[in-house]
Amino acid sequence: MTRLRIRFRQRSSWPLLALTFAMALGACADAQQGKTSSRASPDAPAKSGATAAADRARIQGRPTAAVWVIEVSDFQCPYCKMWHDSTYPALKREYVDAGVVRLAYINFPLAQHKNAMPAAEAAMCAAAQEKFWPMQDALFETQGYWETLADPAAAFDSLAESVGVDIPAMRACIAAGTMRPTIAGDIDRAKAAGVESTPTFIIGDQVLAGAQPLAAFRRAIDAAAARATAAPKS
Repeated sequence: MTRLRIRFRQRSSWPLLALTFAMALGACADAQQGKTSSRASPDAPAKSGATAAADRARIQGRPTAAVWVIEVSDFQCPYCKMWHDSTYPALKREYVDAGVVRLAYINFPLAQHKNAMPAAEAAMCAAAQEKFWPMQDALFETQGYWETLADPAAAFDSLAESVGVDIPAMRACIAAGTMRPTIAGDIDRAKAAGVESTPTFIIGDQVLAGAQPLAAFRRAIDAAAARATAAPKS
């Protein structure tokens, strides 16, 4: 049986590594405020309407929130489900809904999980219709059912329909591979940031690895919020 590994890491290089994600997601955050981003890499290819919409939809929280929590996850990972079921609801209520945190989901489907990539594609195609977070909930809640299916497409269709996704549009998105470059980009950035397992969370200069309890997030978020408050305004 695989043992649950829970680690807390703090390195001087983590702010720069976290910036890799912040630059990628900055355009999404600015789009939520109706602004044009100046933070995205000039070499980054322009995103289509569907992928840009999906990027925006996988961020939740107020645009004015001072702290980013970047969740690197795999829909088939059992510890990702454990975190979703045990910690996510309270984190959302206490920090995201309260306006303290912006939470962004980064895909990191592991090769040993055969249905993780199809699940990521289904979630991101649902995100193109602004249904990422309901689809995320549905995928984690039913993980025990679809993870062993030879072809989970029908199961994902059913889940998507239950949260209000237009199924023909989602099927077309998946068939065209529309979200595969975005997911590949997520994987590349996660690896560049030193992510080794799922779930992993980047919060300022701290990284939480594993299905950690809410108390660990409180410490990391409160510290990041304090630093954001103390930082000089540009």
